[in-house]
Amino acid sequence: MAYPQRMATEWTAAMVAALPDDGNRYEVLDGELAMTPAPSWDHQRLAFALCREISSYLNAHRLGEALLAPADVEFSPRRLLEPDVFVVPRTPDAPRPRSFADAKRLLLAIEVLSPSTARRDRGVKRRIYMDEQVDEYWIVDADAWCIERWRRGEDRPEVVMETLTWRPEGAGEALVIEVQRLFEEALR
Repeated sequence: MAYPQRMATEWTAAMVAALPDDGNRYEVLDGELAMTPAPSWDHQRLAFALCREISSYLNAHRLGEALLAPADVEFSPRRLLEPDVFVVPRTPDAPRPRSFADAKRLLLAIEVLSPSTARRDRGVKRRIYMDEQVDEYWIVDADAWCIERWRRGEDRPEVVMETLTWRPEGAGEALVIEVQRLFEEALR
């Protein structure tokens, strides 16, 4: 596989788009290139289970769309992220996004922890999601069977091990996720 001879000191989303497709996932975190190998089976099962549950809720209430990686969310040329699951709001006066480049605002971003990404997910990616005004950021920990729920403007996460209740902006009824059931169904 060919890589650039000279590594850039400041990466951009356009530079990542020019890389050859090698099966890895690339993100640009404040100008730094981050590479993640393909996710594990359990990682994908958890991400899919969450996306399915959230998508069903969003469709029933016409609040937005839940999408799965691989999908690039480009907040700026220096910030290209690939959340495992994310929610784009539906706005009545705007057309449905036709590309991932149109998804500038997220109601929710979710990362399922992997040994190779845990530090990044809890650190720089959390900070970026909060800087970019993502309403909520969930970090799903398959080892501890919990979800770390970060809300915009808060200093600490709510660690949810039993029931997670999510009511995005404009929702009349909340989505209720039984966390232990989610892990049980996805991982057993």
